[in-house]
Amino acid sequence: MEKLVVLESTMSEIRFPEMRHEIVRAVKALADPAYQWSAWIRRELPPGKYDEFTHRIHILYDDTQVLEDPDAAIGAYLRSQKEAKAMRCLAQAIDSLFDELGTDLSDEEYLRAPGWAAIVDAAGAALSTLRANG
Repeated sequence: MEKLVVLESTMSEIRFPEMRHEIVRAVKALADPAYQWSAWIRRELPPGKYDEFTHRIHILYDDTQVLEDPDAAIGAYLRSQKEAKAMRCLAQAIDSLFDELGTDLSDEEYLRAPGWAAIVDAAGAALSTLRANG
């Protein structure tokens, strides 16, 4: 019985589950090169749907600030230090690319950049961690 209470407490620690869902969706998009080329470059999305790299960056940096300060996001969007560490790795990969190339390139230019693979890898690891924790 006590174990059940602990699990329920962990689940209730996330104050903004809807935004967590958006974070997971953004990380999933960053982890999937096939999706990126289809949605962001060729615009192969259902009618009324829109997506781009900039949109995903805004969710992760501006709307939730989960990549600005992953530790502060624990309890609001993230469940653990493990998730925060994974998001910190993703932030480092994105920040490195932006430091090298700036923030004004097209989505296609970013996808073709040598540093893009590090973002895909970090996003894949972060996605696995986020999914493992619900």
